[in-house]
Amino acid sequence: MGVETINWYELIITWVPIAFSIVGSIIIIYGGILATIKTLISEIKRKHYYYAEIRFDFTSKIALGLEFFIAGDLIKTITEPTFSQIITLAVIVGIRTVIGYFMDKESKELKKEILK
Repeated sequence: MGVETINWYELIITWVPIAFSIVGSIIIIYGGILATIKTLISEIKRKHYYYAEIRFDFTSKIALGLEFFIAGDLIKTITEPTFSQIITLAVIVGIRTVIGYFMDKESKELKKEILK
């Protein structure tokens, strides 16, 4: 009977990017569910809830989730660097960075509005 050796490096490099993507997805989904619940409660109770707070919380969850996606993509590309993957990563990171920048900008504006 042969003993199967586990290539830990390959196993980790395969699953870590997937784990980062899953964590990013969970954070964004959690933020969306939380924002939906807060909005529904506010509407049902006819309570004046400050929607800027809901948007601020949701925006921060989306931005954090995007950071996890970028980290997962970076790890995947670092381990398998083909030219097309590097170009694809650059485009994805660029798009996510621009989205993250504008979300952060909106988040700061919402925070100012909340503090008024």
